Amino acid sequence: MSVLVAPSLLSADFGDLRKDLEMINSSDADWLHLDIMDGVFVPNISFGFPVLEYVAKYCTKPLDVHLMIVQPEKFLDRFQKLGAMSVNVHYETCTHLNRVIQEIKNLGMKAAVTLNPSTPVSVLEEVIEDVDMVLLMTVNPGFGGQKFIKSSLAKIGRLKKMILEHNSKALIQVDGGVNFETAPLLVEAGVDVLVSGNTVFKADNPLETIKKLKQL
Repeated sequence: MSVLVAPSLLSADFGDLRKDLEMINSSDADWLHLDIMDGVFVPNISFGFPVLEYVAKYCTKPLDVHLMIVQPEKFLDRFQKLGAMSVNVHYETCTHLNRVIQEIKNLGMKAAVTLNPSTPVSVLEEVIEDVDMVLLMTVNPGFGGQKFIKSSLAKIGRLKKMILEHNSKALIQVDGGVNFETAPLLVEAGVDVLVSGNTVFKADNPLETIKKLKQL
């Protein structure tokens, strides 16, 4: 299986969002990654349901929702109504993580758990067989355009080992600092899904950039 590519809407041109959505629709991108920030769990606010409803209306790619918010369980049904394919919740925000994972699945969406850079993969030992995907943050969440944290490569290796030991079907996704320098290293380390923001949307030719990422 070739690597999956999920451009991050956070880096799109919100002054001409329809144009960027049409570009994604016509591209080789597999999913569209949606970073939802609340200004509480992370030091930034991104976009809410009015924008998401617009995106869901015009985007033909599956929607991969990344909730960087406290109490993510309060909004799961709304993301299901939007037609989200998958929902990522942060381990750090879920007191009852297993319950939230089951709620996501019961709503018919894929369940993913996200870990901050300083959170060890060992915290997933009890749920790794239940999740469809694990998202490792390779920068500290909250802002686009940050520098890749190199120790993430070893962390990916530890996660891959855990997945294989538990016979889990979980995909490994990474978000943060993904570019043509880091992406080959990530794929080599065992990553299945690349989330890329600035590298795609700020490129002179985003379509060609997505195609090249897919070929890694």
